[in-house]
Parts: sequence; C-alpha cells; structure tokens
Amino acid sequence: MKTYTEEFKRTIVELYENGNKNKSELAREYGTSEGNVRAWIKKYGKIKTSTGQVTSNDEILKLQKENQKLPKKKSEKIYREISSIITRL
Repeated sequence: MKTYTEEFKRTIVELYENGNKNKSELAREYGTSEGNVRAWIKKYGKIKTSTGQVTSNDEILKLQKENQKLPKKKSEKIYREISSIITRL
C-alpha cells in the first residue's frame, strides 16, 4: 500500500480547490485513487463558516481535542460552535 506525505495530500487538495483539475483527473495524474482524493479534500479542504471564516476538518478535529481539555463551562460554548460547523459539512 502506497503512503503519501501530508504535503502531497494538501497539494492535491489545493489543486482541486483552485479549480485546476477534478477529482478523477487528479487521481489519474498523481497515481492515486479518486477515493483518496475525496478523503483528502474532506480532511484538508476549506470550509467556510456562517461567519465567513475559513477552516478545515483537520482544524475542527484539533479544536475538538483542545475542547476536551478545557473546563466544562468554557467547553460547552466551543462545542456548540464546532457542532454547528460540522453539521454544515
């Protein structure tokens, strides 16, 4: 099974988001599966929030981990915001 660096995955996502190529073209050109490309887009792709901010699933996961470390009252507010972002995916 071939492994890919994070930099490679992010480059594929950037090419996709810039509209240069579609998923199947990227998969063919870079020797991977379209499923991999879809997964990378889901993980590293940009997500625009209702407030106009741009984030990624990767960043959301990091925030969720940080949220678990915070005291409960503070974490409830952050959890609601993260949940709101995730439900829009």
